[in-house]
Amino acid sequence: MSDTERGESRRRGRNETEEERADRMWQELIQEVRVAQMGVQILFGFLLTVVFTPTYAKLSDTDQTIYIVTVVLGACATGALIGPVSLHRLVSGRRIKPQAVQWASRLTLLGLLLLLATTSSSLLLILRVATDDDSVPYLVTGVVCWYLLCWFGLPMWTRYRHTSR
Repeated sequence: MSDTERGESRRRGRNETEEERADRMWQELIQEVRVAQMGVQILFGFLLTVVFTPTYAKLSDTDQTIYIVTVVLGACATGALIGPVSLHRLVSGRRIKPQAVQWASRLTLLGLLLLLATTSSSLLLILRVATDDDSVPYLVTGVVCWYLLCWFGLPMWTRYRHTSR
């Protein structure tokens, strides 16, 4: 009788059971989330203070709108990147770690996309206020392309290039 027929978890890849794999993937995910959480929380905290400065009242309506959108994006990014912690706490001990890892991974990816949007709109606002240059949208577009390359392009290329087909 095989392991699978006896109801035991099947080993694969690193010679680990599904539960062992979920434990490992959870630990890796939490380390990744810690890095992203730190960045989004610092950025969001800074954004929250801007409205209380004298300069805020001098911003154009467009710049105030960009600021409000940026703060909302930052709040959403913070929520998505803290979500895996809450998810883990609420489902811990329920024997659904593989599913929890999958949902936490999705929340983290969403958080990274929202962090990309928050960072980009923050850069747009800062450059609009700091300069009166028509090249600001091009600079921001260049930075967004850089983020997309570093955060998604290179990882997807590596995944495609170095995984078995």
